[in-house]
Amino acid sequence: MPAYPTPHIKAVPGDFAKTVLMPGDPLRSRFIAENFLEEAVLVNDVRGIQGYTGKWKGHPVSVMASGMGMPSMGIYSFELFSIFDVENIIRVGSAGGMSESLQLRDIVLGMGASTDSNFAGQFGLNGQLAPLADYTLLSTAERICREKGLRHQVGNLFSSDTFYNADPDVNRKWANLGVLAVEMESAALYWNAARCGKRALTICTISDHVFRAEALSSDERQTSFTEMMEVALDTAAALDE
Repeated sequence: MPAYPTPHIKAVPGDFAKTVLMPGDPLRSRFIAENFLEEAVLVNDVRGIQGYTGKWKGHPVSVMASGMGMPSMGIYSFELFSIFDVENIIRVGSAGGMSESLQLRDIVLGMGASTDSNFAGQFGLNGQLAPLADYTLLSTAERICREKGLRHQVGNLFSSDTFYNADPDVNRKWANLGVLAVEMESAALYWNAARCGKRALTICTISDHVFRAEALSSDERQTSFTEMMEVALDTAAALDE
């Protein structure tokens, strides 16, 4: 096991809380720290991947960006789980709606994460482990969504390695199998949680729809994503009670 600091995280165990929120965008990490956390302290800034630790309603919580895609999520989540004593990672990000029932700003809780990635090939399985969220995190977040009266759905995500896919029908094929939304990180996060014996959950806000000409502006994304952030923070706080 590599020693700390790693090539990617300049910190020591104890710098991170037991629960870390992981947006993809480093600027969103800073936004959460500055607008939600009390006593937030910068604990990592290697490669501009900003990580902070502070408190939410008196409970210690960290937030650090994952970067874009499964290779990047795979690095940061594995190091947090295996080297920095993190127990729970909650991804907070955007997703493209695939289900016709989803509307812009809806929240999707990723019960599972189907994928076109070969990330799990490293495990040498005679088959493929289905990457799933932790039930305690999932059920807690779903309860909080209901209590807040937020539009939300629970179901399968599609974690894709390809943003510009050469197959024009790829998203329709996944949608026909009941997949709710597409994003690019959750499968790697869930597999690493299983590998390390830890817990993970993805909470996404629908920022656009892949089959309808609908999308939030950059300003609307910042405003709309705060509901998702509060759900994740309240879930983190519930774990600490």
